[in-house]
Amino acid sequence: MIQFPQSFFWGAATSAYQVEGDNSNSDWWEWEKRAGLKETSGRACRHYELYKEDFDLARALNHNAHRLSIEWARIEPQEGQFSSKELEHYRDVILSLKERNLEPIVTLHHFTNPLWFARLGAFAGEKAEQYFLRYIEQVVSALCDQVRFWVTINEPMVYVYHAYILGIWPPQGKSLRKAKFVTDNLILSHIKAYRLIHSIYKKRNLPSPFVSIAKNAQAFVPCNAGSSVENGILRSDLKTLLMRQRNKFAVYLRDRLYNLEFVKKLIRHHALDFIGINYYSRSLVAARAWGIRSLLLDVCQGNHSQLKKNSLGWDIYPQGLHHLLLSFKKFHLPLFILENGICTEDDNLRWDYIRAHLQQIKSAMDQGVNLLGYLYWSLLDNYEWDKGFTPRFGLVEVDYHTYKRSVRESARK
Repeated sequence: MIQFPQSFFWGAATSAYQVEGDNSNSDWWEWEKRAGLKETSGRACRHYELYKEDFDLARALNHNAHRLSIEWARIEPQEGQFSSKELEHYRDVILSLKERNLEPIVTLHHFTNPLWFARLGAFAGEKAEQYFLRYIEQVVSALCDQVRFWVTINEPMVYVYHAYILGIWPPQGKSLRKAKFVTDNLILSHIKAYRLIHSIYKKRNLPSPFVSIAKNAQAFVPCNAGSSVENGILRSDLKTLLMRQRNKFAVYLRDRLYNLEFVKKLIRHHALDFIGINYYSRSLVAARAWGIRSLLLDVCQGNHSQLKKNSLGWDIYPQGLHHLLLSFKKFHLPLFILENGICTEDDNLRWDYIRAHLQQIKSAMDQGVNLLGYLYWSLLDNYEWDKGFTPRFGLVEVDYHTYKRSVRESARK
């Protein structure tokens, strides 16, 4: 049996938009219909109404922490108009966690924006950080006496990649220039938010909070297809050798730019109290050319991975998490796994996934990694963005016809 420190945080995560339902003032609510998605979020899991029931399940599973997000579109449905009713709702949500001895880890931005903010350009707008800080001041001022852990922005590079490079999420941009601008705006927004949150706690004479981001990290691995073995010796023609060198260089670039650079910039500004990490899978890198878009975006298109996969086709690669934890160790900050999980209909595979990742985590801790906790994604099956309701990530199954919750066996082990 794997032993972890007594102070270790165990739990699961949710994001408001994906579980609450009926979030009609959000940019995603409007975009789902405009884009003609096969499945729209609708009532989602009805967590907005059923959160106490859901937290009872988490407590019964011996969780001692829960990550949740707050919907900006509920707090500020119209520009400059803040809802005391919704602030009170989220306060009750957090108090409900604490009544069950679940430490709240609160995310302030999890992909979605108020529709009015989106129409002003969202984080591509010139005044983005001003709007973001005004929202944060309202929320943190209302909840600071009950919350120690804040996550300002969830997966900023995933947000940039899907919305401004691939163009498959709103606002469906495809511009490296705009992606760079949004990235810089997100960095600036976090740095200012970090300072604001700390200043609020200081003014209230409260103990200093722990503030971070949730940084999605991938294990980038070069695809070496094309090599051949003769008489036990690896042989490669010149073309294959160049391809392998290009893939290795692409892996280096992606690890530096995608996994590390955002964090490095925040650390240089002393704007992280811990490093939040989300990890799911590896990316098998196969750059077709030396151009920057190819080096940064191309992945293996052949059937060269022999690894097991989740229901979205992502490779299951637990050793990647071990490598990344050791990589982030050099920043000399506590680490916190804020998301790690699998979508699958095979609950035995879910448990195998969890166990294998916990083994890699314990190995990294034995090598000196200071890890605060592990949160599985997700507590509930939920609305998985443009993929709809089909991917099943939950420790708890949700029947989307009746909204009945059923705890999966993998959650009990």
